[in-house]
Amino acid sequence: MRSADPSTCRTAAQDLPVDHTRDVFSVPNVITVLRLVLIPFFFWFLVFGAPDSGRNDAAFGLFTISACTDWVDGLIARVTRHVTAIGKIIDPVVDRLLIASALLGLYLVGRVSLLLLLVLVGRDVYLLYGAWVLERHGRRVSVTFLGKATTFVLLAGFASLIWDFPLVNIPALGTIDLGIAQLSLGGVRPLGSYIAYVGVAMSLTAAAQYTVIARRAYREALAEQAVAPHAIGEP
Repeated sequence: MRSADPSTCRTAAQDLPVDHTRDVFSVPNVITVLRLVLIPFFFWFLVFGAPDSGRNDAAFGLFTISACTDWVDGLIARVTRHVTAIGKIIDPVVDRLLIASALLGLYLVGRVSLLLLLVLVGRDVYLLYGAWVLERHGRRVSVTFLGKATTFVLLAGFASLIWDFPLVNIPALGTIDLGIAQLSLGGVRPLGSYIAYVGVAMSLTAAAQYTVIARRAYREALAEQAVAPHAIGEP
């Protein structure tokens, strides 16, 4: 009986793709962690920096770096095939933390309304709860194109608000009193405020989309769990 050629075996093994899904220390994950480290520095400059010390420029620079490297680490992960399980978890978490810190900081310095803060934070809490429920049933909803586009629009709007420039003059249309907050329509405002409004509309639409997808996945999980006990008893 002929034995296999060791060199042939080595070549065949080398041709198999390397599984990086369980890696922890990878370039994309390191970049994601660095993004996370930048968040408190950006928040400090925005909220506690002296108004005449260029705090808007510093906060804008740190926020922009953190936001842009989200695209960089995703690109590197796809090109190098280092898409890891932990990266799929921490990357969107860092995105949410970046958006939440920007929202809170902008609210504290008076550049966004309480209503905007409550709507977007409430939306994220709602989606996180849904993700947690699905995770308990072994399901996970992938990020949709609309979800990615929403994040991009919100980050662009917040970047402009943090920089507090450029300003856009739109004819004042009035003010809507919503009880807990007032919504001013028109006037001289940063371009980012209008981009943020578009982002809010997209965000709520994406939440509805995720709800439909998650409900379908939840029903499928329950159906599989109902069938499983019967399958175990089959010969």
